[in-house]
Amino acid sequence: MNEAVFEQIKAGLAAGEVVPFIGAEALADVSHATKGIKIPATSDELILSLNNGQPMAPRLMYEFPRAAMNVELKRGRSAVNRWLEQTYGDNGWSEAGMHRWLTEQKLPYIVDINRDTGLQKLYAGRPHTLIVGVARIAGTAFRYKLYKYDGEKYSGAVDESEIDPNAPILFKPCGTPWPEGNWIASDADFVDYITELMGGFAIPGFLKTRRVGLKYLVAGMRLNRDTQRMLLSDIMFSAAQPSGWALIPGANDKEKRFCARLGLTVIDADLRDLAGLPVAETA
Repeated sequence: MNEAVFEQIKAGLAAGEVVPFIGAEALADVSHATKGIKIPATSDELILSLNNGQPMAPRLMYEFPRAAMNVELKRGRSAVNRWLEQTYGDNGWSEAGMHRWLTEQKLPYIVDINRDTGLQKLYAGRPHTLIVGVARIAGTAFRYKLYKYDGEKYSGAVDESEIDPNAPILFKPCGTPWPEGNWIASDADFVDYITELMGGFAIPGFLKTRRVGLKYLVAGMRLNRDTQRMLLSDIMFSAAQPSGWALIPGANDKEKRFCARLGLTVIDADLRDLAGLPVAETA
């Protein structure tokens, strides 16, 4: 049964009608060339990395934004941002098999809620528009920055009027260190960002037009936590109905109910199954 669905998904990807929305498990095989450690990606991995390898109190281990908020309150927002810069600005991370596969599809639009630069590096030979989420900034209601990549380098942040509305899009709502560090990490960041996302200020106008009627392929992420659920539902706004598929191995009832509300069909598989990559390929 999955093979028939996979062919339908692949056809939609090839036609530019299906948008991958990828999470932590896309980085399952990424490790550091010299340190030998896996890149932090899941909520637990992020918390342990942020806290020097030590677990935090159970209430803080519930979700990374909560733990990041705790660190911010104790040591300042800059402490969290410095850790993010040091972690994801490091060029020693290996290439993700899923990133390679996604890049080979030459897709017009990808949403990547991870904070690494893997997809950006693989897009280095392809002109594109980078959309990066920002939070808690003064002087504007908008909660994104736009960068043009010309096939060699990124521009500085530009106005929407300077963007080619038809260029391929990489959307990094939670941030990236490249070409400059912008981060959505703590509870306070997400409250600000999601509030403006719901109000329409975190999506540029050209993307609001392009996304109408698209379907989504949610992969590499669990949907048990409100933060990721709110990101997904608001970024998917104005999707087709049915709205696509969620590849979730062993999905629980909460995830199934949420996906049903969004019009997503849950498939008991992961993105590696779709791409034909070995599941054992893990850092």
